Amino acid sequence: MIHLGQKNTLEILRESDHGVYLIDDEDNEVLLPNRYVPDSFKIYDKLEVFVYLDNEERPVASTDMPYIMLNDFALLRCNQVTDYGAFLDWGLVKELFCPFKEQAFKMKPGGWYLVYCYLDDKTNRLVASSKTNRFLDNSELTVDQFDEVELIVSHPSDIGMNVIVNKIHAGLIYKDDIFSDISVGDKLKGVVKKVRPGNKLDISLGQIGYRNIEPNAERIMHELHDNSGFLNLTDKSEPEAIKVQLQMSKKNFKKAIGTLYKQRMIELKPDGIYLV
Repeated sequence: MIHLGQKNTLEILRESDHGVYLIDDEDNEVLLPNRYVPDSFKIYDKLEVFVYLDNEERPVASTDMPYIMLNDFALLRCNQVTDYGAFLDWGLVKELFCPFKEQAFKMKPGGWYLVYCYLDDKTNRLVASSKTNRFLDNSELTVDQFDEVELIVSHPSDIGMNVIVNKIHAGLIYKDDIFSDISVGDKLKGVVKKVRPGNKLDISLGQIGYRNIEPNAERIMHELHDNSGFLNLTDKSEPEAIKVQLQMSKKNFKKAIGTLYKQRMIELKPDGIYLV
């Protein structure tokens, strides 16, 4: 089957005045216009192409790959606005259409907008929407606390920056966890800092290397995150206080904080342990 909005690996079937026709395993054909035909080729050669609808609503193939594909997010520039909606530059000859009803804010030529690309059921056309939140779902999470995740910066809020998590869920990075400039559309790596009631995801930037440290050190890192980055324990704390708070011996505690300190994951101060 030939898939609109996605990469397809198809065979060259035959030549025509307008280009070459490509075919899939189910004998479906699509035209690859002359501008994309390789200088040299043989019948039955395989090509990787992107398929979409041309200006006459016919499937057409391109060896150029767009900036966004079906069911994905990307930051795109608005080229023009007409009576029907906005047209975005997605790297192909035919621009990507974003109707007015799919614009979170009215688009303007020259502006950059984070959009989601989907297939319109009525027209079978690829369409953009800047109302990205409606394509995210936190009802059933596919991530858990401390999981490493892929992020796309979505839009700012009063308390931080909203992010798209693994292209599926909505998350939030609080202002206190942002230590460098980030902008809408940036693609980053992060960690699920906490799962709050209602499956709300708090996200931290960067990678926390818990999986590479021994269990006691991992337990301390978990406790630090659950206590806003601070534990009122030191290497001089009483063994009973350490046991009550961390369920480990003082010997194991000192070994674990030594490991974390060497990896520059914590700071040791007279009043306790601080998360870096």
